[in-house]
Amino acid sequence: MAYDKMIIAVDFDGTCVEHDYPYIGMDAEGAVDVLRELVAKGHRLILFTMRSGDKLEAAVKWFKERKVELWSINTNPEQREWTESVKVYAHYYIDDSAVGCPIKFIDGVPRPVVDWAKVRAIFQNDGVL
Repeated sequence: MAYDKMIIAVDFDGTCVEHDYPYIGMDAEGAVDVLRELVAKGHRLILFTMRSGDKLEAAVKWFKERKVELWSINTNPEQREWTESVKVYAHYYIDDSAVGCPIKFIDGVPRPVVDWAKVRAIFQNDGVL
């Protein structure tokens, strides 16, 4: 089954980049490629992060520098039509702290990061990619 215009909320630290908060960590292997593929297929990305202020601006800059288009930041602009909830509505959530999100450990790094090769495989299996 193929999906059109899925809404995908994506965390930043430990997901798009390795953990190094409050700094920007190294790019998580495969993250940029998969995120670009999702956007190219017409899916909409919401940056869903706890970062705020200048630290949030740095994360948004990371996406711009890598030419990964964000649809929104910490909000789903369409959901206000049907709810006042602060919980961001999305079809998928990619977050290193989410149950079921594939993660991997990197030697010398104390916290895991999202395994984007496995995320790609999940999306291919689900018909998203």
